[in-house]
Amino acid sequence: MSDNKGPSVLQGFKTFLMRGNVVDLAVAVVIGAAFTNIVNSVVKGIINPLVGAFGTQNLDSYSSCLKGPCSGSGDSATGVRILWGSVLGATLSFVITAAVVYFLMVLPMSKYLARQEARRKAKEGTMEVVEISELEVLKEIRDALIAQRGSGHDRE
Repeated sequence: MSDNKGPSVLQGFKTFLMRGNVVDLAVAVVIGAAFTNIVNSVVKGIINPLVGAFGTQNLDSYSSCLKGPCSGSGDSATGVRILWGSVLGATLSFVITAAVVYFLMVLPMSKYLARQEARRKAKEGTMEVVEISELEVLKEIRDALIAQRGSGHDRE
């Protein structure tokens, strides 16, 4: 005894998966995961040495002691440390990732879509002009036929 009140769960799931935005999201997640390695390499190979020119190359070693005495590291650490260097490193990674994604993916895609929209509008504009001119021609033909018919009726 089955009630066929609507689509099955599997059909609904298939419909959900076939939507374009789900596929786009999956592609974005995969590319983002692969892109993380590139960003981490840039931070480790370029940003950290630049910061190291002024201090240490490892941003994680930058910290402040909130409640002393701060000594040791890991489980044997004493005191309360604020590890602002690791926050700075994560922030730099985020900013670099956002900048690269914007300049290499979002900006070119938005320019491409704007060009496509301009082409579509231009094509629609020419179609409207053609339609208007065809309409005008048809009106002229109609007026000529009416004039002919009118002059033909006068002869009879």
